[in-house]
Amino acid sequence: MANTGASVFLDRDLNATQVTATLRKVAARLLPLLLLAYIANLLDRNNVGFAKLTMQADLQMSDAAFAFGTGMFYFGYLVFEVPSNLILRRAGARLWIARIMLTWGLVSGATMFVTGIRSFLCVRILLGVAEAGFFPGVIFYLTLWFPSRERTRAVAAFMAANAIAGIFSNPLSGLIMQHLDQAWGLSGWQWIFLLESVPSLIVGVCIYFWLTDRPTEAHWLADDERNWLMGRMRQEEEQREQRHGADLLRALLAPRVWYLILLYFMIAFCLNAAGLYLPELIHNHFPNSSKSQIGWLAAVPSLCGVTGMLINGWWSDHTRKYRLHVGLPAFLAAAGWLLAAFAETPAWGLAGLSLAFLGMMSMLPPFWSLPTSFLSGAAAAGGIALINSVGNVGGLLGPVTMGLIRDATHSHLYGLFVLAGTLVLGGVLALFAPHDPS
Repeated sequence: MANTGASVFLDRDLNATQVTATLRKVAARLLPLLLLAYIANLLDRNNVGFAKLTMQADLQMSDAAFAFGTGMFYFGYLVFEVPSNLILRRAGARLWIARIMLTWGLVSGATMFVTGIRSFLCVRILLGVAEAGFFPGVIFYLTLWFPSRERTRAVAAFMAANAIAGIFSNPLSGLIMQHLDQAWGLSGWQWIFLLESVPSLIVGVCIYFWLTDRPTEAHWLADDERNWLMGRMRQEEEQREQRHGADLLRALLAPRVWYLILLYFMIAFCLNAAGLYLPELIHNHFPNSSKSQIGWLAAVPSLCGVTGMLINGWWSDHTRKYRLHVGLPAFLAAAGWLLAAFAETPAWGLAGLSLAFLGMMSMLPPFWSLPTSFLSGAAAAGGIALINSVGNVGGLLGPVTMGLIRDATHSHLYGLFVLAGTLVLGGVLALFAPHDPS
């Protein structure tokens, strides 16, 4: 996770090789479990998109109503995100992330019992409340362990779950829906929510017993490694505090934070609309495919997304031009949506969707390097949570907008135009986004 550029921060006890080895130990200890946690999180959050193939008809809801119910997840998210992240900062990531995972797993499993729009709205709001604080909590947690020059790659490794979850969850959901439909009197979509909630419960228990809250408690590092890491992270935090302060209220009102909220709003708008409608878009291009085949085809855009995310995360750490590495993938994603909209063959349609997901996923790791470059302490915990929670209002409006357009036009075409236009605007904003270049 390190590069030779880190040598300017070395103290007399560690050389560059030892620094690299130390950061690799940290990555090997923390990132695999956090990756699994995020995969379980996304599995529970996004499986509603695949369940939609039959669930919407069973519950007799329109496209717009189902999309609105799905997006109400972000209502609970918006209200509880900042308080949850502040609690995580005080209680520690090990306890709080474990609590989050166990409660969201239970609520996600309970989605199998919904019977109509009211119960669907309630369970989606509760899922947002249960999950609030997980993603920004992990982003904040990584700022405690990874120096700024290595952090984007750490974030990219963690956020690869976005695409990995799509690679596995869509085929898994397709197999469940196709082979367990009406088993024990339950519909296929009910089995999806029941079975796919189990990983969250298992990983939540593992988080409690395995995660380490801070470098000071990292007894799995040698003394000189732990002391170097503590000193390095303390040095960076002091530098951020001297330049920008660590006051929570000041961070929450800062214009640069709200600029990033607007940019993240556009990213979330497109990502969540894409996640909900991907199986349906795949089905439109491959109308004769079975549910399991749709699941496997839907894994292709996700595979492209994880590839782009990892490459762009590494590349942006190398160049340090984070704004460029957010803006250019946005334009690439916009081109992908236009290709998917105008594609006349299934292959070109899938290529367009893959290009769109590659671009959108690639934006995420360098984006989160922008706020963490100038936020620290309580300001980091609150500011990151505020960006994620308010920005994710786009996660509510994106699916709803797509649903309204679909109901009005009986086509996804104009919805894809909206996604492309939103990403072009987001790309322009990204090129001028505030950040600390040091």
